[in-house]
Amino acid sequence: MDIRPKPKTNSPFQTFERKEWKQLNGQIAYDLKETHLKDLRALNEPLTIEEIEEIYFPLAHLLDIHFNQFKELHILNNQFFNKNETNLPFIIGIAGSVAVGKSTTARVLQRVLSYLPGKPHVELVTTDGFLYPNKILIQRNILDRKGFPESYNTRRLLDFLSRMKSGEKSTEIPVYSHLRYNILEDKTQKIINPDILIVEGINVLQVNSSKDAQGKVFVSDYFDFSIYVDADEKDIKQWYVNRFESLRDTAFQDPNSYFHTYADLDVQESRKTASKIWETINKPNLYKNILPTRFRADLILGKGANHFVHKIKVRKI
Repeated sequence: MDIRPKPKTNSPFQTFERKEWKQLNGQIAYDLKETHLKDLRALNEPLTIEEIEEIYFPLAHLLDIHFNQFKELHILNNQFFNKNETNLPFIIGIAGSVAVGKSTTARVLQRVLSYLPGKPHVELVTTDGFLYPNKILIQRNILDRKGFPESYNTRRLLDFLSRMKSGEKSTEIPVYSHLRYNILEDKTQKIINPDILIVEGINVLQVNSSKDAQGKVFVSDYFDFSIYVDADEKDIKQWYVNRFESLRDTAFQDPNSYFHTYADLDVQESRKTASKIWETINKPNLYKNILPTRFRADLILGKGANHFVHKIKVRKI
């Protein structure tokens, strides 16, 4: 038996098990109650006070350190360049697969970050609002590739982020309806002077590595901190199928739902349909476009089969 010590794998990350991570929270006080969970929890995603206290409180404390350094650097830059520019938002990007729990992570972070000292104003934006309307996707014959990079109006998303980082105080962005599976033409989301802006979406860490992409600006170029929500593909697929099942019994029953045609499927047909959608659309997108961006993040939240975070990787500084 070879008893020589094995060399450590070189990694830009330091890894924390849950038990170690939960001890890292400082003296920041939070006022979170059990009643808040219903506003933060997504369909079929378990969320407990314990999960928030042990995972998101320390994460909020870490982000507070980065946020304060960001503000100090902005002041020093103003002094160096003899400028008096307005305060700019600290932008956090959250990436990960469909059904992995990005939206829950984003909502929880929005809530706990708003409890930080100074009570910063925290806005949350999802990149769903920057999908092309269905009529454009149909014209381009890519409706079945919704969620793939080409289905997003990336230029509009970059313009929004540029305006935020240029000190624009107020702007409006499109709103996406999961019920109608489309952009709402008569509704917008108003973003007003955020101290912290969270941008959540499967595509936010993607870059185009082709020669044509050289010199281009990417969404992640505007991020001051980025998070990737990670899990095994088999678990994510199961969560997707379970969510589809729950939607069949709820949202799909609405005649206005784009997926109303699935409302009358029996359990077996429903699970078969969800699995097919996963295998033909979401899985290829995960492996080709989303998963390769994982190690571009500053922090990775690793989830277990129970949907709770069990491991955290943080980029070394």
